Amino acid sequence: MNTLEVKGLSYAYPDGKPALKGVSMYAGDGECVGIVGPNGAGKSTLLLHLNGILPADDRRCGEVVVCGNLLANANLHEVHRTVGLLFQDPDDQLFCPTVREDVAFGPEQFGFPPAEIDRIVRDALHEVGLDGFEGRSPHHLSGGEKQRVCLAGILACNPGILVLDEPTSDLDPRGRRDLSRLIGRLPATRVIASHDLELVVDLCSRVYLMDGGEVVASGPALEILSNEPLMLAHGLEKPHSLQHRHPHQ
Repeated sequence: MNTLEVKGLSYAYPDGKPALKGVSMYAGDGECVGIVGPNGAGKSTLLLHLNGILPADDRRCGEVVVCGNLLANANLHEVHRTVGLLFQDPDDQLFCPTVREDVAFGPEQFGFPPAEIDRIVRDALHEVGLDGFEGRSPHHLSGGEKQRVCLAGILACNPGILVLDEPTSDLDPRGRRDLSRLIGRLPATRVIASHDLELVVDLCSRVYLMDGGEVVASGPALEILSNEPLMLAHGLEKPHSLQHRHPHQ
């Protein structure tokens, strides 16, 4: 069961400023859960804990539980294989000379044979609509193409849980629609932090609203996102598609 649970997670920046204050959340097997909130709410910091990029140390308390197992330094390798994280900025994730090398990096680390890696790379690029991009330089691609290369690199590792930080931020409307459809049909458990509230409406069954490092509300996505007073109180606007919907409809 590809489940993800955070229990009372608190974290401070190196200067001592609190970034997360007792955050708890849950994503069930195959569920798509949204994390919304204004800039500085702690969304990206939370996501970096979900696969161990921010390690357990004296600046952190609380627990992250992946597939029923407490995330710890001893099982980081397995957690990295289970939880794929898409960074907000693709340039933070792309570091190889060619698209093929970037997408192949994960499967190579996991020890797949070369012929199998070739097939995995082709399939992953096809899945994100980048057939034939193997020889291209990632740094000469558009922002949306870079984002899709990053996603292909994650899909190549076949994670049971996908954690996506602002996945549509660099996409034009067509690219956004394509990515939304792709994310929507993936069988993985998905956690999406996004300012694109229409994406959250389209994909997420439940949402957590964060502000000031805390979860201030959680519940069914349509109920939370259509609550205009709640959204406005935390620097967000009610999504256009829900403008004529009342919170309890």
